[in-house]
Amino acid sequence: MGVRSVALTGLLILAVFYTLYFGRPFFLPLVLALLLNLLLSPVVTSLTKLHVPASVSAGVVVLALVGAIGGAAYLLVEPAGEWMEKAPQSMARIEERLRELKEPVEKVNRATQEVEKLTDVEGNGGQRSQVQQVQMEKESLSMALLRRASGVVAGLAVVLVLLYFLLASGNLFLRKLIRILPTLADKKRAVDIARQLQRDLSRYLGTVTLINIGLGVGVGVAMHFLDLPNPLLWGVMATVLNFIPYLGAIVGVVVIAAVSLLTFDNVGQAVIPPIAYFACTAMEGYFVTPMILGRSLTLNPVMILLSLLLWGWLWGIIGAVLAVPMLAVFKILCDHIKGLQPLGEFLGR
Repeated sequence: MGVRSVALTGLLILAVFYTLYFGRPFFLPLVLALLLNLLLSPVVTSLTKLHVPASVSAGVVVLALVGAIGGAAYLLVEPAGEWMEKAPQSMARIEERLRELKEPVEKVNRATQEVEKLTDVEGNGGQRSQVQQVQMEKESLSMALLRRASGVVAGLAVVLVLLYFLLASGNLFLRKLIRILPTLADKKRAVDIARQLQRDLSRYLGTVTLINIGLGVGVGVAMHFLDLPNPLLWGVMATVLNFIPYLGAIVGVVVIAAVSLLTFDNVGQAVIPPIAYFACTAMEGYFVTPMILGRSLTLNPVMILLSLLLWGWLWGIIGAVLAVPMLAVFKILCDHIKGLQPLGEFLGR
C-alpha cells in the first residue's frame, strides 16, 4: 500500500508539471495577473476609501499601468532595437577586443604566435562568406522578433483584462468563502488569515519592486556618469534582472562588460562600468534587501536556485522572473497555515 501511494504521488507530480508546461499560455497570464493584483490591490483599496467605486479605481490603476508600460516601451524600444541590430557586428568587435587583451600574454610563447598567425590567415580568407552569414542571421532575428510581437501583445492584453476584473472584484471571493463556511469561528479565522496574507504579500511584492526600481535608478545614474550610452536602458535592465537573484546579476555584469568593451578603447576605463554594476547589485543583495525585508521574509538561497531552475524550465525567461515572487508567496502562505508552517520555516533562511 505504501509503494502504491508513493507511485500515485509521483504520477500526480508528473501530471502537475506536464499540465504547467503545456498549459503555459493559460497559466502564465493568470499567475502574472494574480501577482499584479496582490501588488496593486492596496492602491485600489485606498481609492475606494475615498468613495471611488471599485470598478473605477481598478480602471484607473490598470490605465496607469498601461501608461507606464507604454512610456517605457516608447523610450526603450529604439535603443534596444539598435543594440539588437548591431549584435552580430558587436560580437565580432568584442572578440577582436578580447584578442587584443590576450596578445601580450600570447607573445610569451612563440609556438602560440605561429598558431595564431595561421588562424588569422584562415579568418581573412573566409571573411566574405562570414559577413554574408552574419547578415542572414540578423534578418532571421528581426523576423523572429516580429513573429513573437503579436503573441506578446496578446498575452499582455489578457493579463490586463484579468487584472482589471481581479481588482474590480475586491473581496468578492472572500465574501463567497465566508458564506459557505459553517461556523462563526471558521468565518472569523478565514477573514483573519485572508487579511494577513493580503497585507504580507502586498508588502513583500511592493517592497521588492521598489528595491529593484531603486537599484535600476542607481545603475542608470552610475552608467550615466561613467559615460556609457543609453543609461536608461541599462537601468531598466537591472530592475528586471534583479527579480532573478544571482543569475540576473551575472547576466547584467556580462552585458555591461560587453557594452563597455564596445564603447571604450581604454581597457582600464572599460572595466569600471561592470565593476560599478556588480557593486550596486552586491550592496542591494547583501545589505539593502535583508535590512528592509528582515529575516522573516528572507528566502533560502538553495530553494531560490531550485525555484529558478524549475520555473525557468517550465516557463522560460518569464518563469525565471516570476520564480522568486511565487516562492515568496508560497512561503507566506505556509507561514499563515498551521499545517504548513514547518515547510515555511524550511523555505526561509
